[in-house]
Amino acid sequence: MTQLTTWLTWPFRLVGFAAWFAKEVIVSNIAVLRDNLTPGQGSTPGIAHVPTRCATDVEVTALAALVTLTPGTLTLGTTIEPQTHVRVLYVHGMYSDGPDALRAEVGRIEDRLLHALRRKGDAR
Repeated sequence: MTQLTTWLTWPFRLVGFAAWFAKEVIVSNIAVLRDNLTPGQGSTPGIAHVPTRCATDVEVTALAALVTLTPGTLTLGTTIEPQTHVRVLYVHGMYSDGPDALRAEVGRIEDRLLHALRRKGDAR
């Protein structure tokens, strides 16, 4: 893609991301409501150490906020690993099948977020 094309598509990518994330929040809300309004407990809580591809504080802050806004998940904290300088999130999830599944879920949000935020459109 040329630089002009990426600048022209950037606002549409942001709007597309917002629409996708709104759908994800609604789906998550339904899952949490269903669990709370039906007998029994269907949650499988867990915590995962999630390395990110976020390059700036803005990106990691946006990712942490979006994870927290999604019902059933919560960002517990962030750090930067000293040797690799990789930004890391610590995420608590109520409905995941283990740390790898939680990492994959956060990775989906991260892929779409970085594609929307970065003007060139690449998630890496």
